[in-house]
Amino acid sequence: MKVMKTGYKLKSMIIVGVLSVALAGCSGSMNGMDHSKMNMEETNESAKASDAQTEKPAVLTGKEINLTTSVSNQEIAPGKTLPVWTFNNSVPGPQIRVKQGEMIKVNLKNQLPEPVTIHWHGVPVPNAMDGIPGVTQNAVQPGQSFTYEFKADVPGTYWYHSHQDSVNQLDRGLYGAFIVEPKEGTGVDRDYTLVLDEWMSSGEMSGMNMSGSNMSGMDHSTMNMGEDMSMYDLYTINGKSGSLVDQLPVKQGDKVRIRLINAGYLSHQIHLHGHEFKVIATDGQPINNPGILKDNVVSIAPGERYDIEFTANNPGRWLIEDHGDKAAVAGMKATIAYEGAPAGSDKANESEKLTAVDMSRYGQASRSNFTLDQKYTLQYTMNLNTEMKNGEMVYTINGKTFPETEPIKVKKGDTVKVRLVNNSKTEDHPMHLHGHFFQVLSKNGKPLGGSPIIKDTLNLQPGEEYVVAFEANNEGNWMFHCHDLHHASAGMVTELKYTDYKTDFVADPNAGNKPE
Repeated sequence: MKVMKTGYKLKSMIIVGVLSVALAGCSGSMNGMDHSKMNMEETNESAKASDAQTEKPAVLTGKEINLTTSVSNQEIAPGKTLPVWTFNNSVPGPQIRVKQGEMIKVNLKNQLPEPVTIHWHGVPVPNAMDGIPGVTQNAVQPGQSFTYEFKADVPGTYWYHSHQDSVNQLDRGLYGAFIVEPKEGTGVDRDYTLVLDEWMSSGEMSGMNMSGSNMSGMDHSTMNMGEDMSMYDLYTINGKSGSLVDQLPVKQGDKVRIRLINAGYLSHQIHLHGHEFKVIATDGQPINNPGILKDNVVSIAPGERYDIEFTANNPGRWLIEDHGDKAAVAGMKATIAYEGAPAGSDKANESEKLTAVDMSRYGQASRSNFTLDQKYTLQYTMNLNTEMKNGEMVYTINGKTFPETEPIKVKKGDTVKVRLVNNSKTEDHPMHLHGHFFQVLSKNGKPLGGSPIIKDTLNLQPGEEYVVAFEANNEGNWMFHCHDLHHASAGMVTELKYTDYKTDFVADPNAGNKPE
């Protein structure tokens, strides 16, 4: 169900074309437009507006940022250029780095053929700035603009992405890193951000530009999950695969921080070669007294972020790479290059099975905001499942799909305990709560045994159960959904609603709002 990242496989086009006819508008064109009848010359002209090669992602700082969405093309792997949708003509979009406590203004201008928004994933922004079409704002129409303003209160590693028809728009490249630096500074010599993603590359139809429309109404939220996910045959770091991935230069003695952001729809097992390291933060929130690790993988699910730190004390050229049994993992690796180190001093071992860091037992216990046995204002259970309804595979919360799912209703100041259970047989569900951080209290019935773990996105593998808790301290109407956006688009969404919150937002029925 992850949308085609615009490298299309002919087989999938046939499958989805049939589904589009069968579902008769289930894949809903924006603003009532039938994209199967879109003027292809107009689409090609919009693509020509950007060169065949996009710019390298920039780093933007300051209190006012300008982001423009547009159609372009980008070389994803050697010799493999794909049509993409971009922020500021690159995938990922520019990394935005701001200082804790700053008021930020981001001016979004939409030059795409479809509406967009920006969601600030993990950042506790005011509700009106959350970027959810039909919930907090109307989608920004082609040729129109919208300004986001908020205070960057909480330091950490975050990211931004479109939340309009997001299963498709993220897959085309509409995302970027958002870093809030602490007032006291980062305390490292090198600070690198690696945004992980997956793309489809096989069987492009030569001579036809596919980036400006949904290709005859294709909607990837309707694709066969097993087949679709296996079609992601290019894994990327910062929009590049294989030899195109930038090296990470270091000097001996440097303290190095690597921020890992998963913008894709598959989990990745990231291994740092040649060095001891620590996981110092998850979803931007610090780990208390993290322990030293060696030859472990960090498992990072869709929407999650993990920050690792190491001292550059082993001169050479070392890999940081994905591990797994798919051929595509070979493309998701970067080289940590010491100054003066000869080429070829490290070898890939992406097929080796290594133990993943168990975050439920990692770090050192300390005082935390919540406990399992304290009294809570509200307790809620979310049973997550995969079901067939009316001949379609859907993803449910307590047996219902959005918008029929029961919202979590709170008032400001309430304490909320949520039990999450993954009843799906084969699929992970990385659950993301907007506007809030939650504390993970237990995993599979056992209380956490290490550092307090504070997150906004938590992955549940099949059969797993977690209990989390949070304070209702940010008024608004917020989404709580699976960040495998195929699952969200097929129903696995609910809302956290403050009953005493009054919004001025009025949804425009002509805006083509698609919040999932």
